[in-house]
Amino acid sequence: MGTVGLVLVAAGSGSRLGQGIPKALVTVSGATVLEHAIRGIAPLNLSAIAVAVPFSHFAEATEVCHNSGVPVTVVPGGANRTASVRQAARALPDVDVILVHDVARPWTPVEVFQRVIDSVIETGDGAIPVLSVVDTTVQVDGDIVAGSPHRDGLRRVQTPQGFPGAGFLAALDSSADEFTDDATLWRSTGGTVRIVDGDERASKITFPGDLADMESRLRVGVGTDAHQFDSAEPLWLGTLEWTGHPGLAGHSDGDVVAHAITDALLSAGSLGDIGTRFGTADPRYAGARGEVFIGGALELLAEAGLAVQSVSVQIIGNAPKIGPRRVELEDALSDVVGAPVSVTATTTDGMGMTGEGLGLAAIAVAHVITR
Repeated sequence: MGTVGLVLVAAGSGSRLGQGIPKALVTVSGATVLEHAIRGIAPLNLSAIAVAVPFSHFAEATEVCHNSGVPVTVVPGGANRTASVRQAARALPDVDVILVHDVARPWTPVEVFQRVIDSVIETGDGAIPVLSVVDTTVQVDGDIVAGSPHRDGLRRVQTPQGFPGAGFLAALDSSADEFTDDATLWRSTGGTVRIVDGDERASKITFPGDLADMESRLRVGVGTDAHQFDSAEPLWLGTLEWTGHPGLAGHSDGDVVAHAITDALLSAGSLGDIGTRFGTADPRYAGARGEVFIGGALELLAEAGLAVQSVSVQIIGNAPKIGPRRVELEDALSDVVGAPVSVTATTTDGMGMTGEGLGLAAIAVAHVITR
């Protein structure tokens, strides 16, 4: 696979949304649209991400980007969409593929990004995700219907849109026109654009009703777990083995991080808890690793028509030190969950079981969305 850079366009005013602030900074279920969008692209492991943010709210948007846990380059947006894309694209290193994605589609599934990337690499052309048109469409002249194009030849266009890197930069530099769609720019310079399957989950936030719809689709779950140390067992934490540290007692591997995440996922889907679903009475789970429980929760979520958007987990205890392996932990857990997982750690200042060094605990929060 070639190198891929992504431009995230987040510089719009959001006037049609009617919130009085740029769309990227509007909060949906406890996080800004910009945060949701960045978390959504984190699992792609892209070579670079450049975000064009509103010039009027540059400092605030930059702080949101830097607190997202995903390395990004932030640039001020331009006078229009094309100018914003141009400035962000120039901030990327040389890459084989440039993706342009709209912050207003924060829940675009990762597989849509991959389809676009694969198409560009395989064909050398531009690629856009599309959906069928299900309603009858008409052309109008004022308030008079002037025609009715056949919908079989029409498609609804989504993002991300992808292009060969060097060619797209050249197209941006060769045109002074303003485009609301990057594929139109590409075609204006002689480029070919191919289509791939889009996804209804990649719906766009434009009007106030869209916010209400998004809020209704998002669900939040919380999970906790705690285990005492057992020096006779290996330490498994966040699906990783930590040699040189006492393990955790439990019917399975005692992985408090994986177990807290499992409970958070089940909670978000109103699917019970780890004890109900994977109880100690079931011999299949004796000594089972943490990813077994997370995988089981993911299967139940899928059956319920839910998909994970992000997970945050905090580890509570004196040792081991999490900092040196934080990135490794986040990568491993993100791979298991199939969505961005952020990890933090804290102590209890000597209070309680964890403060006295008798064990570890973890608290997790999961965001899931209806498919």
